Amino acid sequence: MFLEWLRFSVTAVLLVLGLIGFASGVIGVYRFGFVMNRMHAGGIGDTYGLFCVTLALMIGAGPGMDALKLLLVLVFMWFTSPVSTHFLSQIEYYTNPRLYDHVERKDPGVK
Repeated sequence: MFLEWLRFSVTAVLLVLGLIGFASGVIGVYRFGFVMNRMHAGGIGDTYGLFCVTLALMIGAGPGMDALKLLLVLVFMWFTSPVSTHFLSQIEYYTNPRLYDHVERKDPGVK
């Protein structure tokens, strides 16, 4: 009985932390002006939120094949989400002609 309540409590706390992670990512996407900052905020919030929610579902499901499947989903998403964010940032880096308007330079004479 106590272990069920403990598992439920940990699951609920992790779900709330995941929701906070997703919400902070969404707020960061809307608050930041530069596209690279937006991608960073969205990527960090997405990765943290996904970790907390998937871990909560794994704990809630208990040991078994469901938890293993969720672990595989987590591993897959943790590899693909940063790669896609990096790919989008590289596209922005190579195609934005006004990139240096948003970047602080140490030496103002170098472009």
